Amino acid sequence: MSAAVDVSGTGRPRRLGKALPGALWALLLLTPAFVSLASVSFYPIVNGLYLSLTNTSLITQDQDFTGFANYVQLWGDAQFWNAWWHTMWFTLASTTLETVIGLGMALILCEAFKGRGLVRAAMLVPWAMPTVVTSKMFGWLFDGQNGIINYILLHAGLIEQNVNWYGSTQTAMTTIIIADVWKTTPFMALLLLTGLQTVPNSLIEAARMDGAKGWITFWYIRLPLLMPTLLIAGLFRALDAFRVFDLVYVLTGGGPADSTETLSTLSYKVLFSTLQFGYGAAVSTAMFVTEGIIALVFCLYLVRQIRRAQ
Repeated sequence: MSAAVDVSGTGRPRRLGKALPGALWALLLLTPAFVSLASVSFYPIVNGLYLSLTNTSLITQDQDFTGFANYVQLWGDAQFWNAWWHTMWFTLASTTLETVIGLGMALILCEAFKGRGLVRAAMLVPWAMPTVVTSKMFGWLFDGQNGIINYILLHAGLIEQNVNWYGSTQTAMTTIIIADVWKTTPFMALLLLTGLQTVPNSLIEAARMDGAKGWITFWYIRLPLLMPTLLIAGLFRALDAFRVFDLVYVLTGGGPADSTETLSTLSYKVLFSTLQFGYGAAVSTAMFVTEGIIALVFCLYLVRQIRRAQ
């Protein structure tokens, strides 16, 4: 309820909401939210940027302003670029697979069949599981000595001896991508299913009456109308995949031979193992900038698609 105050000088109370202009009143109501967001989001970003411009270290006890020295070092750091490429590859591969598989699942779940509600609920189980639990489960599945994957492949005659999935630079990243796809595809399917349900059934029925088959209906009716949802879901997933940490940290820790090192695990090691807060902040800032570029590309393409549709 708006507070009553005397602003007229006549002793007659007027409501505060009527005494202030509409825009100022709206800004006043939003101030608590702005303050909360600034304290948990804006301040850490600014503080991280400042740290990246210093040589702060708990080992040397230095805390001097060094300008862009950390970024110059970062530019020539082969370990950083190795982690950057691994992160980009993980993001591209996992997002693409999860989008394609999730779209297929959404198309199936959009159709009416007996037990559809139960299937939809069961589909979310992998996504609801904590990532650490998923990591341990896939660690056992792909264990180089007693894993069930090796057991199945050996008895199927596809391999001649056990494969050390997480101990080989050739297979470690692939197994991590498989684990992430298994866990996160239901999330993509859920988002895309929501988008598919907004497509008017009248358009689908009219196309079928005109003799359009399933693929034609999907390609010319469902997909164009689903494109904004598809891009937004892809954006959310790409940004989340780029920050991958717990899956890599539990399964491989960035090894073997840094073949699965990502920017998140690298920044963690620099910050908390070597205690170089300045350089670690520079790594995190580079990661933040890359995510911003990814988001910008998605948004520009989304706006282009919306304008084309209009």
